[in-house]
Amino acid sequence: MLVVDDDPTVAEVVAGYLDRAGYRVDRAGDGPAALARAAAYRPDLVVLDLMLPGMDGLEVCRRMRGQGPVPVIMLTARGDEDDRVLGLEVGADDYVTKPFSPRELVLRVESVLRRTRPAPAPRPPSAAGLTADPTARRATKDGAELALTLREFDLLVFFLRNPGRAFAREELMREVWGWDFGDLSTVTVHVRRLRGKVEDDPARPRLIQTVWGVGYRFDPAGREAD
Repeated sequence: MLVVDDDPTVAEVVAGYLDRAGYRVDRAGDGPAALARAAAYRPDLVVLDLMLPGMDGLEVCRRMRGQGPVPVIMLTARGDEDDRVLGLEVGADDYVTKPFSPRELVLRVESVLRRTRPAPAPRPPSAAGLTADPTARRATKDGAELALTLREFDLLVFFLRNPGRAFAREELMREVWGWDFGDLSTVTVHVRRLRGKVEDDPARPRLIQTVWGVGYRFDPAGREAD
């Protein structure tokens, strides 16, 4: 965290609360020092006072954003709506008016970090030596790439994400194809084709099993169906 405020008391209080919340905190008392520290250390978030001597917080925020993306929470003694809007327009992610609760500021910091941090990419579903990466649209079996059609791939992803549960063909058509009605033999044909590519012995499938009177179930353990 980088705390930028020309009031040493405010900077010390803010830095102290952020430190106790588990963040490493650096401080700067004016705009040029803030820009230099931001360029050198690339903080995860900047708590920035609007009313700085020489170069105000709006200009500091604008120049920081020119160096690269960084979340900014603006602090100000002003309560005027125009100032808040202007701060947000130059790139501030949140705006806190003095006097403020330091504990609330810490909560605002946590909230901004949650919003601005990219969500981690979900791990591709995998089981029984099969992996399907929806982002890359790539499926493998024991490390060897599988040549799947678009719908076979979607069907495999659905099975990998829902192991051990029996699905009727109507459910598979709705969940995989996105159709509320249609020829259910379409599901049957695609299941048969997928088995031909993922089963060791498609004639005796162990992974994609037929559940008589219901539909199909994906069994990662590959146990022989009753």
